[in-house]
Amino acid sequence: MDDRYDVVVIGGGAAGLSGALTLARARRSVLVVDAEQPRNAPAGQVHNYLGRDGTPPADLLAAGRGEVTGYGGEIVAATAEDVRRDGGDFLVRLGDGRGVRARRLLVTTGLVDELPDVPGLAGRWGHDVLHCPYCHGWEVRDRRIGVLATGPLAAHQAQLWRQWSPHVTLLLHDAPKLDGEEAERLAARGITVVDGPVAGLEVTADALTGVRLASGEVIALDAVVVGARMTARAGLLRSLGLTPVDVEMGGHVVGAQIPADPTGATTVPGVWVAGNVADLRAQVITSAAAGLNAAAAINADLVAEDTADAVDRYRHDLRTMFERSGWEERYQARPQCGADGRIRSWWPRPPSWRRAGRWTSAAARARTPSGSPSGAGR
Repeated sequence: MDDRYDVVVIGGGAAGLSGALTLARARRSVLVVDAEQPRNAPAGQVHNYLGRDGTPPADLLAAGRGEVTGYGGEIVAATAEDVRRDGGDFLVRLGDGRGVRARRLLVTTGLVDELPDVPGLAGRWGHDVLHCPYCHGWEVRDRRIGVLATGPLAAHQAQLWRQWSPHVTLLLHDAPKLDGEEAERLAARGITVVDGPVAGLEVTADALTGVRLASGEVIALDAVVVGARMTARAGLLRSLGLTPVDVEMGGHVVGAQIPADPTGATTVPGVWVAGNVADLRAQVITSAAAGLNAAAAINADLVAEDTADAVDRYRHDLRTMFERSGWEERYQARPQCGADGRIRSWWPRPPSWRRAGRWTSAAARARTPSGSPSGAGR
């Protein structure tokens, strides 16, 4: 691992690896800091990823890592504990105490799903406790699905999951009773509504068989759907002045994410975000696309900076090219090869300098009396 990179990517999921791949192919020096805590680790497969549908999440990430390193990108298994401005760079402090500098940052740290406090939910998360019908709906089609109400969007969730199965039950849990119009819509679709808080899950032979109500009644189910609150993993960015903002759906807060423009650029110059940290709704394929999009914007920004620096050097060279210091800077450190193939410190021979700071021609030097300085004895 080097001390300084064009870009440090914090987060090694689909967004981070996609961004790193794009940057590495753009011949940028890039380091991925991967805490190895992907959101979809509990899931058995990735879906809706064209050409990769059904791939286990770990296999997709392994392939991505291989592609990044194949183009010269670097990956380190570590956590980024702190990031701060340091001159014109960013200084990223890793969990093991090492520090690495970056000209630009791409943060792809994802989000945390905050589950309701129901015993057993976390242990089944990603298996038969689900959240997204587009991620998991096909796998539980025509099965008995229970939607656990965690907010005012529960009835909408139940209607959505009804597309995949005719056996949908809305578990009101601690949500208020439905109004007459909402209850009518659910009844029209054959969705059963169950009152009472859910006290736990029923599991047999590592498979969900139902939920147990506080009353002791068991509702037979094959899957439970939870509308978890989604919160961006963004604590690292607070030191730079970036904090998550609430995201609403249907007038109700469903989580928080880091605000950014369409390229992923934040309000802090030099910092981009991609994936779930910037878009709670992003699936794996859209997170990967966001990583590529951000990386292209970062590379363009670096090209602009590189060009500005080159123009400054070019103008400096033009200003100083006929000054003694400029001449020496260009030629003294650049040995030249003569016609005979031998390396000479100066080729052609540098002009002599008058005290006035002007050089003389070879003819003028020839007229100078032997053994006397240029201009002496005249």
